[in-house]
Amino acid sequence: MWSDLEEAGVTADADSPVLGDHATGAALRLLKYGLSKDRRDHVVVKGTVILAPRVVSENSIRVAVEDCTDSSHWLVYKSDGTLEDAVPGGHHDTEATMRRFGRDWKVEDLAMGPVGSC
Repeated sequence: MWSDLEEAGVTADADSPVLGDHATGAALRLLKYGLSKDRRDHVVVKGTVILAPRVVSENSIRVAVEDCTDSSHWLVYKSDGTLEDAVPGGHHDTEATMRRFGRDWKVEDLAMGPVGSC
């Protein structure tokens, strides 16, 4: 899901077909909302997030995951290619629920705390 968001973020493309490859439901709506907002604000996001997720509960169709997502290398740029601001991201307390669809898993719920929440 994060790779899909990174790909779509380079152009702020909320309609990118890759977004639905690994996200569904509320998580997909959240990703699309963020990208739509970026497009309206004339900004794009470049870089990558650093992940270290851990499973906190699981059953045959759902898995709950927590992470301290590091967005310090995922920066916001104006449409002219300059940085929106010189403030990097940081560490966000992140919770996600993934659901099985046949042999595939998709993130269906996603919540991220503010920078510094973990």
